[in-house]
Order: sequence, then structure tokens, then C-alpha cells
Amino acid sequence: MSGPQESTSFAALRGQLQEAAATFAGGPDALEGILLGMVDDVDRAVREPLEIFPVCHHSPASALAMARRLRDKQPKVVYLELCEDMAPLLTELRNCRLPVAVQAFAGEVDGFPADWAPLSVVAPVTEASAEYQAIAYALDTPGVELVLVDRSSDHVFQWDRRGEHAQEGAEPPQEAEAALHGEAVGVEIGDLRPRFAELEEHLLRHGKVRHWSEWWHQYVEVPLGDSDHDTYRQVMFLIGSLFRRLAPGDGSRVRVDEDRERYMWTRMREHLTATGTDPEDCLYVCGAFHAASRVEEFGVHGSADTFTISPRTATSWQYGLIPSSHAAIEAQFGIAAGSVSIAATEWAKGLKRTRVKPFRLEGQAGTKKSGRKKTAATAVTPAPESPVAADKLSGFLRRPPVLDGLDEAELLGWSVDIVRAARRNGYLASTADAIAVFETSILLAGMRDRAKPTPYDFQDAAVTCIEKDSVPGRRDVRRLVEIMMGGDRIGQVGYDSLPPLARDVYDRLAPLELKLEQRGVRRALLDMASRPELQACSDVLWMLRRLMPQGAARPIMGERKLGERSIQESWDLALGTHQRALIELGYEGVSLEQVLEQRLRRDAYGPRATTATVLAAVEDATLYLRSRRLSDELGTQALKLLATERSVDGAPEVLRRVRALLAYYRTSEPVLPSWIESFVKTGYAHYCTLLPTAFRDEDATVGQVAAMLGFLFSMESLALSLGCDRTQLELAVAQSHPDEPSRTALLWAAQVQLGALSRAELRARCEALLDNPLVVPAYPRYLSGFVHALEPVPGLADVVVEAVSNAFGRLPDTVLLPWLPLLITTLRSGAADLAPLLIREAGRIFPGRLAALDAWIPPWRMPEMDPFAAAGSKPAPDVRRGAALLTTHPATCDTVAELLGCDGGWAQPDTPALSGVRLLAEHPATCDAVADLLGCDGGWAVAAAGPSPSGGAMLPARHPATADALESLLASR
Repeated sequence: MSGPQESTSFAALRGQLQEAAATFAGGPDALEGILLGMVDDVDRAVREPLEIFPVCHHSPASALAMARRLRDKQPKVVYLELCEDMAPLLTELRNCRLPVAVQAFAGEVDGFPADWAPLSVVAPVTEASAEYQAIAYALDTPGVELVLVDRSSDHVFQWDRRGEHAQEGAEPPQEAEAALHGEAVGVEIGDLRPRFAELEEHLLRHGKVRHWSEWWHQYVEVPLGDSDHDTYRQVMFLIGSLFRRLAPGDGSRVRVDEDRERYMWTRMREHLTATGTDPEDCLYVCGAFHAASRVEEFGVHGSADTFTISPRTATSWQYGLIPSSHAAIEAQFGIAAGSVSIAATEWAKGLKRTRVKPFRLEGQAGTKKSGRKKTAATAVTPAPESPVAADKLSGFLRRPPVLDGLDEAELLGWSVDIVRAARRNGYLASTADAIAVFETSILLAGMRDRAKPTPYDFQDAAVTCIEKDSVPGRRDVRRLVEIMMGGDRIGQVGYDSLPPLARDVYDRLAPLELKLEQRGVRRALLDMASRPELQACSDVLWMLRRLMPQGAARPIMGERKLGERSIQESWDLALGTHQRALIELGYEGVSLEQVLEQRLRRDAYGPRATTATVLAAVEDATLYLRSRRLSDELGTQALKLLATERSVDGAPEVLRRVRALLAYYRTSEPVLPSWIESFVKTGYAHYCTLLPTAFRDEDATVGQVAAMLGFLFSMESLALSLGCDRTQLELAVAQSHPDEPSRTALLWAAQVQLGALSRAELRARCEALLDNPLVVPAYPRYLSGFVHALEPVPGLADVVVEAVSNAFGRLPDTVLLPWLPLLITTLRSGAADLAPLLIREAGRIFPGRLAALDAWIPPWRMPEMDPFAAAGSKPAPDVRRGAALLTTHPATCDTVAELLGCDGGWAQPDTPALSGVRLLAEHPATCDAVADLLGCDGGWAVAAAGPSPSGGAMLPARHPATADALESLLASR
């Protein structure tokens, strides 16, 4: 590309650089080309009719220079390097407390790889930044237009290097994660840092600094803080050109940078042509790296037809403001910790020193209101501009650095404050430490060739003098210095700038009478018994707990389960701390109910959906939305997934959730939903089919097979009533032939439940295992299977306790001791809910006192005796065993008889006991009432008709009406 004709403004500088190149390189070579090319870049940018204002992100010097230039020039159009689709949000900044970030968010993608979703782009804004000065000037000055000219958020991902990786089939690289920005891609104005690692290392080493932010502060911020406009521009142009020409050959990154420059100049020319604005009345604010551009489209008179802006994809983008912080900005863009806080402090000091009046949005939250009446910016006459800027670089480069004098008062104040903060955080600091910090700061500054200690020198001195072997509290000395210098200032989005969903949440929680928009934890106490209107607040809080990150809404007291509701609840709420998450919820819908329903549907119909996840969605829909329609729809989807699953990985979760849903519907609904009846019927047949394979599948765990059996046995009665055949389960168990000991024990338990194996035979098999020395080492694995068998067959608890007791009594220590950790981990991880059953059964069997343990004999070791063997013969059938107890203790019967009004006395000892038939004959009132209830017309049999039926055996034949009525009554119930 052929550059513009060189001007004579920098002729002297070109000559000096040529002589320097010849001296250091011994003749014309690449060094001369680089040095002269840098001067050409500066000359070209200075002579551009549309004034270019180069900036560095979060730079106090750039912000001061921008404020001065805007008041002097008063441009009518400000072109800003920021995503053009974010323009409508900038007016909402006045409702926020800075720093905040402008965000573009896309939850679903159309035109990008699906694994990229969700897409997020953030542009943080701080008060000590040049872009905020430009925004505040343009929005609050009548007749000034603000135009964003950088690529859109959609183009950020179109041009992202992940696109090339995706085309090559590689995994997209991970983006940097910031505390408040999440995984968003950050865009900033003025990313000015060497891309040549050796250059940065050289600058840091010779500048005697630790990181790039410190070098920039010492050698750029301080010299440019009080410089004039032309000097500032030319120095920034020179730095941008230097970093650009010494950048390594990263083709993709260079291509993106040049495409951005083409994009911005194309947009500016389009706007100038459409509005007819004079370029002299415009100001282009961009990073110094892009200001020294060499693309053909550069300038108002650049090539106009060589670059075509590609259309956006069909992805739908949502826009909003999210809170940011100094720490989030540092983490997002790789800046040293504390740099943004120090920059904010330097910005405040620079305003006092230079008396520059900054621009602030009218009504900006978090700023002090000025008592003086604001003067309109248009009332000041712009200063006349010189046609060609003079060479200010030569003087700046040859001028020795101006050393600031030592400000002892400021340094003493810092030293006292850091000692006070250290003592407050547990350090044993004293006045001597304050003096040591003061002297060490001066010493370090002198070693680094500067007279005035910088905040970085003071930070190093404080760490050296106060930091000991360990940190007594949560914050170390370096963090305390950062807090003292301004702290991690955290922004907040105002109520009026929140999305509708966030405002709706705050409105619905208003009855709690808490300042939920503030950061920190707020304790909310809800007594729904005395204040029923708080029930709606409780519903909102439970949905927030389901949708937002952990800690945003944390219940302290109260729970929400199927069929249960709390009358009192206590919550720890931190919605202000998690404001970003609440705002991003607003991108998905206009109410919590809508967002929750969308997420439940996404979980149920997603490609990774399983039967267990869909049943969880059904439970959540019932708990939080109380929507029978949605529950039935999701339940039908769970039924479809169950029929297609060929593994048993989710069997334990399926069993747990189906049991909970069945218990809920049985107690709260008159009839079961049709989908859950079909689910039980399909699941019964499905698990019967998979059972033989699961017993031999190495990938299936014992807990999963036990859960299958638990489903089959616990749902058996319902499944049989719905038409299933028990023979299918019996065949499935008969066809199962496991090889692994724990699964074999599980199969034995299933056979006991089905009646194919008696409990005596099971005990005999366990005894045979202990008697076989070849099987003894594997006996603990059998016990593990028996423990899992309590899930499908809880009635075997006594057998399991017996087997475990025999194991402790008979297994050698070499086998028993290594197995104990396995038993504990099995009970804790896979059978935590079964441990109480074992403990309760053991408590029933074992003696309750230690003294009785020596004489105690386990029930399974006691010989079985015939209870009538000692008597020699069986008792006579007319022996009244229960009546003897009554006659021995007649007081109880007398009291009951008196209570019921019975006048009869006790029968004589020799009186024979009345049989049931004689009782009916002597007391016919009861029988008559039952006969009337059953509609029987027959009367009592006549005594002459014959002997009374013995034992009631002939009653059904003689009284068929009563028998038929009873049979129909039982059948109906």
C-alpha cells in the first residue's frame, strides 16, 4: 500500500532516527524501516481531517486528556470504538453506580456451533475512562450525536478465532472467566499492551517494575498527565505504532484487528455521507493500536469499495447492563490485581491537580451532586485549531523525565493507614512498622530511579515490612493496600435499568421490607400463619433458589417437598450480590414462571435428557409451578424416554422419584394421573426385560440392580392391577445367573421375596459360605449384596443383621478388617437411607444393656422347641387361656363394664364358655341391625328346626342372602 505524501512537520525527527539507526545497526536495515515507519504512522494520523483521539483503556491520563479536549473542541459527532448494537443501552448508565458492564447475551444460537451457547459480550465502563467521558459529553450536550462504529456483538463471534478451530474440528479455546462477568467475551477501548513477549520483558526489566500496569503508570501515565493535547496524541500514536510494528506474525489476530479498522472507517464514512457532517466537527475515539492503522480504508478519503460488511446471523441477541467491579475488569483483561483501583485513585488526584472538570451523566448514581448550576457546553466558544500540528515528539523524547517531589504527608498517611488496617485484620503491627514502611518506600523508589514512591512501591514496602510467615485473617497485606487505595469498587444497576423480570422480582418481594438491591446478605423471616400474603414471597424465593446460583437465596428454616408446606420460613438473601445472575434471567423471559417452565422443557426435551432428569422436572413443575398440565406433559415425555432406554444407569434416581410422585398423587389426587399408571406398567415390563442382562452386566452396579428390583417389588401391586403378569417377573429372576458374589446375594433376596427360596434355606446358604474356606475371602462381598437387598426386600433386615453378626464372629481378621471400610462406604454412599433400618433391627435383636450381653444368646442360635412338648400332650380345645387373665385381674373388666352400662356379673368358674353362635342367639340386636343394613328378609331359625350350626360352617348354606350380601359388599370395597 502506498502511503500519503510525507509532511515536513517531522523531518527533524526522521533525520535523528536515521542517524540513530545507522549508529546502532551499522547501516540501513529493518531497524531504520521500523523507526521511520513509526514516524510515518504518527504523521499520517495527525494529518487526518477527522480528528483521531487515541486512548488506553482505564487510563486516567487518557480520561483527563479526553475531558480537556471535549471542552476545547466541542465536537458535534463523537465516533466511539464500541459495539454498534450496544448504543441504545448507553442512556441507562445514568441509573447505575459505576463500574458496570454493557452486555449482549444470546442464550440460543442460530448460525454458530451449538456448543458455543450461550454467547455473551461485555464492555465494562468506569468513571476513570476516556470512553465514559465521551459518552457523558455526548448524551448530556444538546446537538451532539454519539455513534458507535465498532463491529456488532454478532460479528465478534463471527470473526472469533473459535470459528477457525470449529472448522478444523478442534475444540474451541476457553475464555477467561471473571468474577462478575462470568464467561463473557470482553471488548474494551484501547487494548494497549505489547504483543511481543520479548519487548514486554525488556521494558519490565529495564524499567525495574514487576508488571505491565506498573510500567505504564510510571513511564506513560505520569509524563502524559499534564501534557498538552498535541503531545498526548503524538505520543499515543507513537506507542500504538511501536506495538503494532513489533507484534508477532499471528495471522488470525492481525486479520481481526485490520477487519475491525476497516469496519469502523466504513461506518464513519457512511455516516458522514448520510448526514453531510463536516469531518472537522467530529471526533473519533479509539484505541491507540487502531489509531496507527495502515489499512487502505483508513481515513475519510480511504478506499470505499474494498471492504464489505458481512450480514449478521439469525441469532437473537438480548441487551442489558450488569454490575461490574475493578477485580472483574482486572481478571477479564489480564491486568495486575489492584491496577484499576490505583487508576481510580490517580484519576481523583489528577482532577484536583489539574482542576479539569470531568463530564458526568446527569443524575448519575453514586456521584456527588454539584451545588452550582450547570453551564451548557455549547456556551463556550471552541478554541481555534491550527491547520497542521507541530512536532511535539522530538521535544518529548529528548526531555529528561520530570521527577515529582516527595509528598511526605501523603506517604505518612498511607503508612499510618496500612498499619491501622493490618492491626484490624490480625497483624501484630505497630508504629515502628509504619516508620519502616515509610522509609522502605523511599528506598525502593530510589532503587527504581524515581524520587517519589508510587503506589506500587508502597505496596511492596508494606508487604516487606508487615507480612510475616502466615496471614492471620482472610486478607493479606497486598490486598489491604488495594482496599486502602480505593478498594474493589463494585457497581450496581439501578432499578429503572433492570429488565422486566428483575423489577418484577423486587416488586413481588417488597412485602419483606428489605433492601434487597444492596450487596450483602439480608435475613428474611416469613410467618405465613400470621401473614398469609407472604406465601407469594415464599413461592418467589423457592423459584429463585431453583434458578439462581447457590447463595443468592438460601433457606435457613423451612423446606418444600411434595405434599408438604412450611408455615414459617427463614431465608438468607443476597440478590444484590448476585445481581448479574438476576439480570441474565431477564434475558430468558419476563417472569420467573416463564423462565422456569422454559428450563424444565429444555431439560426434558434436550439431547441429554434421561428418564431421571425428566422425572425431576415433573417434580419441580409440581413443587414450584403447581401446573398439572405441564406435569402431565413432562410425565408423558418421561414415559417415552423410559421405553427407549437400554441401560439401568438412572434406575436408583427413577425409583426414588417415582415413589415420591406416587405417594404425592395418592394423597392429593382422587385418581392417579394416566401417565404415571402407564409409567408403572411400562417400567414393570421394561425392567423385567433388562433384569437378566443387568445381573451379568459389568457396567451396572449392585445399587442399580437393587433399584430395578426395588421398582419391580414396590410397584408390583399397582402393576398387577393395571394388567401386568407376575409370571414375567418370575421368569426374569429365574433367567438371571450372576457370577459376582454381591449380585448373587441380591438374587437370593429376590427369590425369597418371590417365594422361590425360604428364609431357612437362605440362612443355610449363608452358613455354607462361612463353612467353605475357599469362599470365606469373598463373604464380605455377599454381605454387601445383602445390604443393597434391603432396598427391594426390607423384610430381610433380620437376616442381614444375622449375616453381619456371623461375619464379625467367624471371619478372620485378615478378611474382616480390610472389609470394614468397604462396609462403611457402602452404607454411607449407596445405602445411607438403609442404615436406620439395620440399626433399628439390630436394636430389637441385641440386648439394650452391656451387662446382659455376656449371657445373651442370639435368636438364630437358640434351639427350636415345640411349645407343647413339655406338657406331653396338646391342650384341650375348651381351655380358656385368655379368660384366665381376665378373671385374675377383674378390675379392668369391671371398669369397662361400668363405663358401658353392663349390669351382668361374672360367670361362675364351672359355667362353660359361650360359643360365637350362642352369643348371636342370646344377643340378637346386633345381628338384626346388620341384617337390616344388608337388606336380609329372613328371620331367626326356630329352635325346633334342629341343632344350631356348629362353628358357623352351615350358616352360608342356610342363610344364602347374608352370604351373598357380604360377598357383594366385599367385592365393591
